[in-house]
Amino acid sequence: MRWQLQEDEVSWTAIRAQGAGGQNVNKVASAVHLRFDVAASSLPDMLKARLLARCGHDQRFTLDGVIVIKAQAHRTQERNLQDAMQRLQELLAEAAHTPKARKATKPTRGSQRRRVEGKKRDGETKAGRQKLRI
Repeated sequence: MRWQLQEDEVSWTAIRAQGAGGQNVNKVASAVHLRFDVAASSLPDMLKARLLARCGHDQRFTLDGVIVIKAQAHRTQERNLQDAMQRLQELLAEAAHTPKARKATKPTRGSQRRRVEGKKRDGETKAGRQKLRI
């Protein structure tokens, strides 16, 4: 399954970054808020459903299904925008990954035998702790 993220579906705004940084952080709007509306996107329906299922559990999602990513690690707006886009791509790739189905297997005879021997050994140890009955 291959999909492509459309640039016009992503909106972003420049904001002032938080934290220490002196004049640069106080004057320059270098941080980026990236917004991606999952429901209005051109992604496949299965991928949209997977993403929207995360809405209540992931703090990057708003209740109406918009992904909001804040990037402020770098000094320039361009680097922060690239960082936010990369994080959005990773989030979409993670949602697109389908885990391999687990096949149930039976325990081997050797593992069953070792389990029973261990249980017998533990039982004998506990029996040895009891008071002698005469």
